[in-house]
Amino acid sequence: MVGRIIETPDCVAEGAAWLAQAEPRFAHVLELTGPLPLRRRKDGFAELLSAIVSQQVSVASASSIWSRMQDACLTAPDRIASASEDDLRAVGLSRQKIRYAKALAEAGIDFPVLRQAPDEEVIAALTQVPGIGRWTAEVYAMFSLGRADVFAPADLALQEAARLLFDLPDRPKEKPLRQMAEAWSPWRAVAARALWAYYHVAKDREGIR
Repeated sequence: MVGRIIETPDCVAEGAAWLAQAEPRFAHVLELTGPLPLRRRKDGFAELLSAIVSQQVSVASASSIWSRMQDACLTAPDRIASASEDDLRAVGLSRQKIRYAKALAEAGIDFPVLRQAPDEEVIAALTQVPGIGRWTAEVYAMFSLGRADVFAPADLALQEAARLLFDLPDRPKEKPLRQMAEAWSPWRAVAARALWAYYHVAKDREGIR
């Protein structure tokens, strides 16, 4: 069963108000950041490919590579499938990400079906594709499908923001942060937005593209 979908800024504001009441430190975040961003994106091949591009590189690097891919019209499955390795290397993709992009182009994902699938089914379907780990699948579910109760605890910016906000001695790893985030259900995706916004304030740099 598909849960709450974040469609508008009002949805984000509703989740933020719930979090601020449930956890005072989120109220403090909102005082620093103001209204949280909607961060809704289109769904489909291009958005998932963009998420792969963003893996393990800075926000600035990912944006630069993606801009070159758009300029070269290399954001559709048929264009990726027919592109040579040299074409893809020229826009900034590593050998590993070229393999991942090709695998995604050949996967034949039924994106409209994913819109109606429960969160864990979405994540399970996407992570069958080489190069799509749980982080990429969770980011896609949050931003492209608007899932309100999905979190991405493997994200380093979320981990660092949680360390700072909750005065933790060390940056929490994926498993303990996932457990910590259970208290923020049913608005874990809004909690992620809050932590990314807090990371931006605390570190003066973006945590996610």
